[in-house]
Amino acid sequence: MDLPIIYHLDYIAPLPPGHRFPMSKFRQLYELLLGERVAHPEQFHIPERPPQELIELVHTPNYVQAYCEGTLEPKAQRRIGLPWSPALVNRTCVALGGTILTAKLAINQGLACNTAGGTHHAFPDYGSGFCIFNDLAVASRVLQKLGLAKKILIVDLDVHQGDGTAFIFQNDDSIFTFSMHCEINFPGTKQKSDLDVSLPLGMEDDAYLQTLANYLPDLLSEIKPDIVFYDAGVDTHMDDKLGKLALTDTGIFRREMQVLTTCVSAGYPVACVIGGGYADDMKSLVWRHSLLHRAATQVYQQFHL
Repeated sequence: MDLPIIYHLDYIAPLPPGHRFPMSKFRQLYELLLGERVAHPEQFHIPERPPQELIELVHTPNYVQAYCEGTLEPKAQRRIGLPWSPALVNRTCVALGGTILTAKLAINQGLACNTAGGTHHAFPDYGSGFCIFNDLAVASRVLQKLGLAKKILIVDLDVHQGDGTAFIFQNDDSIFTFSMHCEINFPGTKQKSDLDVSLPLGMEDDAYLQTLANYLPDLLSEIKPDIVFYDAGVDTHMDDKLGKLALTDTGIFRREMQVLTTCVSAGYPVACVIGGGYADDMKSLVWRHSLLHRAATQVYQQFHL
């Protein structure tokens, strides 16, 4: 069997011309993985839009209903940063379903990768920073509800703190949140993860990877999670518009190999989401996101999953 990869044609929805959220990257990532033969069509799994009650395992019914029906007040819409449309509602829910499916496949096969996801700025009753519903949180709760996992570790290496995820699970010992992020960056007000590692501006590959190595193996041995969710944001890259760190393409690939090898070699299944990444050069950005799937393919084959 090959690495399970999750994608849906509805992972993109129209945005106004010139909008700074790089919506087209999701389809371009799918096309790149196929075009460069990183993956073949049979590897792709198509998610379903989850029922509303699963979203409400994390988010308040009033917020879910208001967002889905388009009745959210303008201020709350502006905080999200994406103009409302029925297509965007569908895209949001389908991508959430993608992370749920990724998690289920990771439990079964040891490793799986979404081609979207990582909406870690969404709180129970509001969205923020291009994040509407928190896919990491909802998928975690779904696994627990189905009895597929009890103890969960969320490894968030997006350049921005996973503030929504930290807040959602702040009083929950069954889900451990680890966020390694740029200290002086969005969000202005940080929440308290179970472990926050704040990084200085301009940190480069070797220092970053050594910092990660100082924490991840010990976390795994202490927590012994049933599954690891990995948010592989590439906004840590030196050319990212919103990043402020200085990783190279090689550094990001080494990071993905380090995270996946550390987890998989110790017997912990990993569900991967692509997280943030912002650049005017869409081709370079999509390449950076593909490094996750390239690394995961190598690890999947190496460990005969």
